[in-house]
Amino acid sequence: MFCWLSRLYRGLSRPTRRTTQLIWGSFSRSLVLSSQRRIPELSSFVARTNTCGELRPSHLGQEVTLCGWIQYRRQNIFLVLRDFHGLVQVIIPQDESAASVKKILCEAPMESVVQVSGTVISRPPGQENPKMPTGEIEIKVKTAKLLNSCKKLPFEIKDFVKKTEALRLRYRYLDLRGVQMQYNLRLRSQMVMKMREYLCNLHGFVDIETPTLFKRTPGGAKEFVVPSREPGKFYSLPQSPQQFKQLLMIGGLDRYFQVARCYRDEGSRPDRQPEFTQIDIEMSFVEQTGIQSLIEGLLQYSWPSDKDPVVVPFPSVTFAEALASYGTDKPDIRFGMKIVDISDMFRNTEVGFLQDVLSKPQGTIKAICIPEGEKYLKRKDIESIRKFAADHFNQEVLPIFLKTNNWNSPVAKFIMEEQGLGLIRLLETQEEDVVLLTAGEHKKACSLLGKLRLECADLLEARGVVLRDPALFSFLWVVDFPLFFPKEENPKELETAHHPFTAPHPSDIHLLYTEPQKVRSQHYDLVLNGSEIGGGSIRIHDAELQHYILATVLKEDVKLLSHLLQALDYGAPPHGGIAIGLDRLMCLVTGAPSIRDVIAFPKSFQGHDLMSNAPDSIPPEELKPYHIQVSWPTDSETEKSSLNHPCHPES
Repeated sequence: MFCWLSRLYRGLSRPTRRTTQLIWGSFSRSLVLSSQRRIPELSSFVARTNTCGELRPSHLGQEVTLCGWIQYRRQNIFLVLRDFHGLVQVIIPQDESAASVKKILCEAPMESVVQVSGTVISRPPGQENPKMPTGEIEIKVKTAKLLNSCKKLPFEIKDFVKKTEALRLRYRYLDLRGVQMQYNLRLRSQMVMKMREYLCNLHGFVDIETPTLFKRTPGGAKEFVVPSREPGKFYSLPQSPQQFKQLLMIGGLDRYFQVARCYRDEGSRPDRQPEFTQIDIEMSFVEQTGIQSLIEGLLQYSWPSDKDPVVVPFPSVTFAEALASYGTDKPDIRFGMKIVDISDMFRNTEVGFLQDVLSKPQGTIKAICIPEGEKYLKRKDIESIRKFAADHFNQEVLPIFLKTNNWNSPVAKFIMEEQGLGLIRLLETQEEDVVLLTAGEHKKACSLLGKLRLECADLLEARGVVLRDPALFSFLWVVDFPLFFPKEENPKELETAHHPFTAPHPSDIHLLYTEPQKVRSQHYDLVLNGSEIGGGSIRIHDAELQHYILATVLKEDVKLLSHLLQALDYGAPPHGGIAIGLDRLMCLVTGAPSIRDVIAFPKSFQGHDLMSNAPDSIPPEELKPYHIQVSWPTDSETEKSSLNHPCHPES
């Protein structure tokens, strides 16, 4: 790679040999430095000699200057000073000659910022605090300076103090001082730095920024619109740098990487934000296995040292297998309770509705086994499960108790009498297990049992059963997705399962022109503990094939993508890539309840910044240059919008 780039530089700018040696000499030295583990200098360039969290008995007798926040004060004798690195105990001087120092440290409100200078001394015997890393020493203060006083706080800066999320977001700058938020954001920074090192320094990727102001992209999620000064013309904020990274491959960059900001105009959920960050990657001359190996190595290299190491390679299942066994394309494989097809056991059944289901083309009978369900599931739980199935899937769920027939279901009793032993053998059930059985169209039955599998896991864990080890990280590749899905509003038309640039599976290209709904794609998802944390594909690099899919199959306006179609005609290399959702990954790694806990300044459920009150109104005169005006909704439209909001209790 170095030789190729050296020749390129000589051909473009004809540098002297000395210049070329300087470029590569500097680059080589940076590689050596990056591979050596260095202790960061946390007090360089600032008005302190040390951090609060680093002092140990080895520092005894040293004169130090510390800066931080007053976290705790007791009897005006000592206080605890906090900074980003930790806590240290400070002795408040009591002698008359240090009255001014005592006044500052005793009168400053909690969370005031102070600078203290003094000597590191040992704590008196018996007063050491083994729970504090600095618990063997304390600071004997000589001078103190109040850098800034703190007014009355809206909440205490302590993680164990319960606060509403709205209050935390309104005073985010205070919430960030908490230990957990500090840990989350610093771990995020460390992991991103390790990812950069792995990709750029070890594997020659190029970190390239792509535009934020772009044009509307057909299909996919809704995009944020940005007005321009040209009448009737708007920019769009990109959902991802998808087109740009493909264009970079056509431009010969070979290996691209970016910590990319992306935007989707959708309602927030615990694992989604209107603006989010992804580790965006694209490579030329690569196949699916190459991308997968790269990502496995990337995660293994950047994984936090305080977690169990990542084991590679990750297991892999097809989309069809994931749906059949787990009822979802993002299965949590930390626990069992797999869906089992028991259709063959009932081919000769006398139960009428089971006969009707099996007589249909996609008709099937599925079941899951809830371990010790009879012990942990209550009658109201079973009723809730059956109601959920009826309300959301229009399906019947039959609970079958293996130990005693304590559920009043004649059909379940009949099934147990007819097929009991075979059912027990096939599902590998134990005495106190409960079987949930449903019959219907394959995809619908699997999706229902997939939901119930997770719901029952929640119920069991709420009652003390450990099913999903929070310290276990189970990665899984899901492959061979369909290339297209039928549109919900018009099942006769097709829409892309992911995005229109995904290449069809080589074995299925012939079906593209006859039965496109049966074509598999070269798309792959990375799942961690039941959450999708990444997705990518091998791309279409043939202009004719891309045009056919856009115009003929998807019936999209190809003019919107004329620039990409034109670029594909100029010698586009085979290429593929992936994007890892950084926010979601960090949420899982840290065990945070929401991605908002791993983002410094997130939006609320409604997409609002509660701290600054964004979005905000703009005066009409400031809208004039953009040739737009606000059309205010009527009361009925406002009420309808509120009811349809994803966070509304009725939606």
